[in-house]
Amino acid sequence: MPSFLGQRAAEEDWRSFAGLERVPGDRVVLSFDDGPDDEGTPAVLEALDAAGIRATFFLVGEQLMRHHGIARQAALAGHELALHGFAHPRHWELFPPEARDEVARGVGAFEAVTGSKPRFFRPPYGRFSEHSYKACGALGLEPVYWSAWGLDWEDISAERIADLVVGDLDPGAIVVLHDSIRYGHRPSARPTADAIAAIAAAAAERGLEWATLGEAISAADT
Repeated sequence: MPSFLGQRAAEEDWRSFAGLERVPGDRVVLSFDDGPDDEGTPAVLEALDAAGIRATFFLVGEQLMRHHGIARQAALAGHELALHGFAHPRHWELFPPEARDEVARGVGAFEAVTGSKPRFFRPPYGRFSEHSYKACGALGLEPVYWSAWGLDWEDISAERIADLVVGDLDPGAIVVLHDSIRYGHRPSARPTADAIAAIAAAAAERGLEWATLGEAISAADT
């Protein structure tokens, strides 16, 4: 996951590899990377259900193949499934064929499990390479980044996660959180699940309405 320095590097890349950083209109989007995961995702789904939020889950292919039942549970609950690649490598460290194959393998795993093609793609660490970005376009995937984060790949409290998200929570925000510990530096994803209620309460106080990425984009187009 990116540090604050890594975030600046990612944002520099975003100027070269354009993607969705915010959604049009007044809605806000809560998204989760790195799952599905049997340790983290069920608690996140339970917290989302309690808060009445439909979120967008950016799934990792190798995780999806292990925990496909959890992904189906998320979809049945009304959440949107998107793609985060196959194995969570740093795209900029891959050779061109590897970068292209990483995206394609992710699409293949997604289609095999869900029976549908993903619309949205978020690269691991928020950073494409030239070749993975081109592969994303060639496969018809829409690149997505974020405008708010909770630093929740680190071992921090639910209160701190919520504070970080709420500080950047405004109309059009795309929030990125993580429902798995597999690629992070913490012992449990429970703090992420526990932060959802406070994030939802702050959004309600500000009159913000939650939507999946697809819903937010469709609402702005009508």
